[in-house]
Amino acid sequence: MARSALLNVMVQAAFKAGRALSRDFGEVENLQVSMKGPSDYVSQADRKAEEIVLGELSRARPTYGFLGEEGGERKGTDGQHRWIVDPLDGTTNFLHGIPHFAVSIALERDGVVVAGVIYNPVTDELFTADRGKGAFLNDRRIRVAGRRNLENCVVGTGVPHLGRGDRDTYLTELSKIMGEVAGIRRMGSAALDMAYVAAGRLDGHWEDGVLPWDIAAGIIMLREAGGFISDKQGGDRMFDHQSVIAGNERIHKELLRLLK
Repeated sequence: MARSALLNVMVQAAFKAGRALSRDFGEVENLQVSMKGPSDYVSQADRKAEEIVLGELSRARPTYGFLGEEGGERKGTDGQHRWIVDPLDGTTNFLHGIPHFAVSIALERDGVVVAGVIYNPVTDELFTADRGKGAFLNDRRIRVAGRRNLENCVVGTGVPHLGRGDRDTYLTELSKIMGEVAGIRRMGSAALDMAYVAAGRLDGHWEDGVLPWDIAAGIIMLREAGGFISDKQGGDRMFDHQSVIAGNERIHKELLRLLK
């Protein structure tokens, strides 16, 4: 597949950060046996990965703005463009030596996400999407699954934990969905869950408490793979409402009906 110049910049930044995370991931596995634990080490790995991504993107487009999970927002002189980055989506997995995490990079133009990269350095799976040009896993075109009945579907989700989120509401939602689907998966990375929906591995996904860097790349990935994505009100304000529902047209509609 031929990538645009901007998407190539994003891919190279993800690869470089991914190499650093892979090295640190090996060390984290060794740190599991220590009394102190690997938490401080992981936060350093997170920050280092964001610095790598910021450095690569800024070198290519120094006027663009930047919104990162670790460093917050930096205004650019461009005014139209902003990078949205999660350098390590799936931190808890990383912390526990579970090889399911990703570097997530999105490009926003005039408030609309136009390109996205989600990269798992452990599996070497690179998900990319460019507006109007489709979504790809490595160099293979991907599409959302075609299942039309929830009873045949496997759906991803995020679970509130340790004082975060509205657990009572979530348990009500979970109960509704559990009675309708073939299976539910909670894998610990919203970015990868959305990429998996785009690739047809999951049939849908719903989650609350997501922030722009969790979902920005996944939004363009899903849409370019033929999927539908909205907030829980059925609108396009995922960043504002911090919620997301995704799937093909039929499954998205069914999940929205159950969760509204």
